[in-house]
Amino acid sequence: MLRGFVHVLAWSLATGAAVTLSWWGVHTVMTGTAYDPPRALPIMVGGATTQEAKALASSTSRPSTSPSASKPTASPRPSATPAASTSPSAGPSPSALGPAGQVKSYDTAGGRAVFDLGTTSATLVSATPGSGWSMQVWKTESWIRVEFTSGADRVSVFCTWHDGPPRVEIGTY
Repeated sequence: MLRGFVHVLAWSLATGAAVTLSWWGVHTVMTGTAYDPPRALPIMVGGATTQEAKALASSTSRPSTSPSASKPTASPRPSATPAASTSPSAGPSPSALGPAGQVKSYDTAGGRAVFDLGTTSATLVSATPGSGWSMQVWKTESWIRVEFTSGADRVSVFCTWHDGPPRVEIGTY
């Protein structure tokens, strides 16, 4: 009887140690992945954040938008190799661009990229790959590139402002 109790106790301790070690390993690997809570940035509307702008909005009137603002135009861009790369991050807050910033979303076959386009620079607000696609982001002082990849298919959303106001081009490779 005592021998059976020792075996059960040893099995329980070994199983508990294995489960703890496995949990710690999975937790360590998953830290910093897409399973972390998303970081939300305030959206600038006429110099005020959306929280401040809500008090100004009326339930009986809607802000006017032009058709060109809701559907961005995109032209294909030849393949470009980024000179420097950094890890994806939220970047500076949209308020750093001042009240002239305009948030625009660009939907592609690979996913969606959202930029805050200022008068002299831009920031990446968010980038979300589509189902079955992965994503990589490169940033420098004068451009941001978001590339969506699925197998051999590649879609790049390239925002540049080195020689003028920010412009966005979409290329499929």
